[in-house]
Amino acid sequence: RGCRSSAAARDMMAGLLLVFLGGLLEVCSGVSANRGGYPSFTDEIPFKITWPGVEFTLPTSGALYNEDDFVIMTTTEQEKYKCLLPSLTGGEEKDYNGPSPGELLDPLFKRSSCSYRIESYWTYEVCHGKHIRQYHEEKETGQKISVQEYFLGNMAQKSQSAETEAENLKSQPETEVSTKNIEGQLTPYYSLEMGNGTPCVLKQNTPRSTSVLYVCHPEAKHEILSVAEVTTCEYEVVVLTPLLCAHPKYRFKSSPVNAIFCQALAGSPLRPQRLTQLDKEQEEQLKPPFSSTSEPREAFTSTHKPMTVGGQSQVTVGTTHISRLTDDQLIKEFLSGSYCLHGGVGWWKYEFCYGKHVHQYHEDKEQGKNIVVVGSWNAEEHIDWAKKNVARSYQLKDDGVQKVKLVSHFYGHGDVCDLTGKPRQVIVKLKCKESESPHAVTVYMLEPQTCQYILGVESPVICRILDTADEHGLLSVSS
Repeated sequence: RGCRSSAAARDMMAGLLLVFLGGLLEVCSGVSANRGGYPSFTDEIPFKITWPGVEFTLPTSGALYNEDDFVIMTTTEQEKYKCLLPSLTGGEEKDYNGPSPGELLDPLFKRSSCSYRIESYWTYEVCHGKHIRQYHEEKETGQKISVQEYFLGNMAQKSQSAETEAENLKSQPETEVSTKNIEGQLTPYYSLEMGNGTPCVLKQNTPRSTSVLYVCHPEAKHEILSVAEVTTCEYEVVVLTPLLCAHPKYRFKSSPVNAIFCQALAGSPLRPQRLTQLDKEQEEQLKPPFSSTSEPREAFTSTHKPMTVGGQSQVTVGTTHISRLTDDQLIKEFLSGSYCLHGGVGWWKYEFCYGKHVHQYHEDKEQGKNIVVVGSWNAEEHIDWAKKNVARSYQLKDDGVQKVKLVSHFYGHGDVCDLTGKPRQVIVKLKCKESESPHAVTVYMLEPQTCQYILGVESPVICRILDTADEHGLLSVSS
């Protein structure tokens, strides 16, 4: 079983296929040390194996392919495939002589623009090159506005202005580009450090500080993708901006998943038989939670798509903090559906009201608010779903006590999906998750199948109410 590919390519392919297909394939030859243009195997570089037919033309855009870079793979059933590997080398980055990332962001710093992110309780204000503020406003008696605020970081130092600091950053020599896993995609970013925030009483009045990570996105308008407290009173803010996209090292990858094309050789099926069987089994497993006899409703169709980094199907709604003063009252309001969680990034925002609905919406000053119903609550339908699925999951603690860890609820009757012709449906998973911040709430949305969603809500606050779950996973206010 001869291979016509470099040892490095065989090394990468061996790891990829063994990981993705779980032992379905055997490597045609041994592996050796990495050399040439291929990086060593790592799960930080995404790949997708496709199975084209005989009539196949290599793509002319994206990753480059050389017909001599292939390996012959054999399954445990002796099915043989010729797999073409992509070249991951890029010469454009080496030839770049344009502005540095600091210079590209300079217009954003000079025009004193600010970006905002609205969460359930807090609002985050990022004034680029100036400061980061976290605040909450409430109207008191007589329409007087009470403001609770914390500065998470400031650029201005005692001896120099923010503009001077920005100029210093712009003139710094460019070093190796840092990357971070953002929404499942290894993403390059440019970091701006801000210190001198509001003193933190939990750290002996040490000033709060924030790292602002600027990430290229060609369609962005300097939105705040996420805000996280990585350690006590130390924060990380991710901002999407089109300005960095002019630099090839920071450029948004429109097709970040590298394709590996495996063509069947004589006598072998188009795809391995065991892989086809696994796909059918997974498809059957996903069917029960989303079965529905609901009548179609009028569909809401939009040409706009949620903004994600790297085109991933997961959309992180973000981490918020709820009021520390009225926990019991908030839990009652949450379970009654009158207190809703909001979040979202880019074009779409999300609203989850317990026992009522999950909405996806976009607000426009001229056209108003466009709403897509992802799912609506019906207790009887949920109970029917719970009888066929696991609605209440347990975890065994170290002391031997069994505690409820997760409950799952079915929301059906969403707006009809224009891609499937069926109503949208969502499984809401409420999970107990311990955190250094006892009031943190993390919300995320997944789309494992087209227009069939999973909404996750994780928080220490959820831990307080999970033990009230009945056999169907339904929650109540503890007495």
